[in-house]
Amino acid sequence: MKRNWSLYPYVIWMALFTIVPILMILYYSLTVTDGGWSLTLSHYARVFEPLYLIVIGRSIQLALVSTVVCFVLGYPVAMILANSSAKQQFSLIVLFVVPMWMNFLARTYAWMSILETNGVINSFLKLFGIGPFSMLYSSGAVVLGMVYNYLPFMVFPIFTVLRKLDPSLLEAARDLGANPVKTFLKVIFPLSLPGVLSGITMVFMPSVTTFVISQLLGGGQFILIGNLIEQQYLRSYDWGFGSALSVILTIIILVSMGLISRSNAYEEGGLM
Repeated sequence: MKRNWSLYPYVIWMALFTIVPILMILYYSLTVTDGGWSLTLSHYARVFEPLYLIVIGRSIQLALVSTVVCFVLGYPVAMILANSSAKQQFSLIVLFVVPMWMNFLARTYAWMSILETNGVINSFLKLFGIGPFSMLYSSGAVVLGMVYNYLPFMVFPIFTVLRKLDPSLLEAARDLGANPVKTFLKVIFPLSLPGVLSGITMVFMPSVTTFVISQLLGGGQFILIGNLIEQQYLRSYDWGFGSALSVILTIIILVSMGLISRSNAYEEGGLM
């Protein structure tokens, strides 16, 4: 059998930068140094303490809220893009893509200057004798930062699917007497589910793992699991507990991806 040598660089890359780091994390999460190396499950036992379960629950909750908001805002935008002319599509896509060229940290810092007490929004409201309002360092500010940074990841997968829909299906629905609402519910939305589920995955994963947004816009008052992992590695130097948290976070992501993939397979099977 002829070997495909072009695959070897990819295999080596995956081994060095994916498999080896995962094995190292597993190793640190299962070992402890007390004059020597020994196996332990104490790091995982700490993960399930009430204090850390609250952090994990808060991370999942804010990630779910951000994902839902991105879906509610992103689906109409994707439909507008799909129904626009080629020239309009290009202009609208540029509006979405250009902010992503800016550094992620710079974009998040920009929201700090917008939401702070003497920021752009409160300065504008003062002209009408309103405010100032405390908008920074809250769960709402964290969700806003997530939605702003990850909204394109919801829009583009849905737009890609909607753009490929066969127009004859919509014409057939209209010929059979379906109004626009029924056409959307019975034809457009079911056929766009692969893009929706892909967008949900692409928004939920970075939202549940983020630590920069919650650190800057939350002001340290809304610690998420990403912040907790960062603290263990860079401040507390407790690599064992940080690795255990990383493993739990990886499991959460894999389970969510599995559920989404299963839902996608079920929907595709139901449409066939």
